[in-house]
Amino acid sequence: MSGLERGERLQIMLSMDELRAVEDFRFEKRMPSRAAAVRELLRRGLAAEGFLLAGEGVTSGRFGVVDKGGATASESDKDK
Repeated sequence: MSGLERGERLQIMLSMDELRAVEDFRFEKRMPSRAAAVRELLRRGLAAEGFLLAGEGVTSGRFGVVDKGGATASESDKDK
């Protein structure tokens, strides 16, 4: 190990389509592990521009690996 300390565990649930997208990225980029692929995707996502804030009342189910339109709230979501 490179002396990198990772003391926190993050657990998420993915649909089969979401897992397939992560695995496709992993193998396409020749990442050594699923965890490495997820860390790289997180790094890229955090560095990305153009993410709009989630509207009030938008649930976590609206955010996914494959696009479900979770970044912006529709007018009906804002009213809930």
